[in-house]
Amino acid sequence: MNLGSMGEGKQVDAIFTTIALPKGKLGKDALKLLATAGLPVEGVDTETRQLVFPFPDASLRYIICRPTDVPTYVEYGAADLGIVGKDTLVESGADVFELVDLGFGYCRFVLAAPRIKWEEAGQSLETLLSISRRVATKFPRVAANFFAELGQQVEIIKLHGNIELAPQVGLADLIVDIVSTGRTLKENDLVEVASIFPATARLIANRVSYRIRYRELYSLVEKLRQASQSLN
Repeated sequence: MNLGSMGEGKQVDAIFTTIALPKGKLGKDALKLLATAGLPVEGVDTETRQLVFPFPDASLRYIICRPTDVPTYVEYGAADLGIVGKDTLVESGADVFELVDLGFGYCRFVLAAPRIKWEEAGQSLETLLSISRRVATKFPRVAANFFAELGQQVEIIKLHGNIELAPQVGLADLIVDIVSTGRTLKENDLVEVASIFPATARLIANRVSYRIRYRELYSLVEKLRQASQSLN
C-alpha cells in the first residue's frame, strides 16, 4: 500500500498498487505481459534513468529496479507486487508470496566442470566431487543448498561475474551458474555435469499487502496469470 502524489503540484492521498519491474531483458518481457493483461504501460521503459512510472487514473505505479533488488522492494513493502526470475528469488531468500510462474525468462541452474576434469573423473559425478572441493558461483545460497542435499562439503567462492574464468585460472574446480543455451560453457571448454533446477519469471507479492488488499490484488494477479497463459 503506497501513497502517491497526483495532479499538478497538489498532494492527494491515493492508494497506488506498486509493481517492481526488473531492468534488462526480463523487464521488457514483463512489459509485454502487462500490456497483454490490459494494464497501462505507455511510456514505460526499463532501460531509462527514470525509475518511477505512475498511472494515477489506474491507481498503479511501476518502479524499475535491478533484478536482484526486486525481492527486497517487495519483501519490505515498497512494492506490493514484483516480477523476478526464480533464480534471483531463490538466491535472495526473501520472505514473499510466490504467486504465478509467468513462463518467460527461462534458464537453468547447473553444476559445470572443465571438460578435461570431467573426463578424468570418468564422467562420474561422485568421482568428480571426491576430487573437487572449491566451487565458484554468483549464487552461494543455491550452491550451498545443492551440495547440502548431496551431503557434500565444499568451499563456495562468491563472484560477481565471469564465473567461467574461475576454473581456467585455478580459483575453483567447479562452477554453479545459470545457462539458457549452454553456449558460454562450451566456449570456455566447460561441460554441464548436473542439472540443479530450471528457473522462469515469477510474480511475487508482499505478504502484508496481499492479505490486507486481497480482493484488489487478487483481481490484478488473475489478469497477469491469464495473460501469461496466453503468451506461453
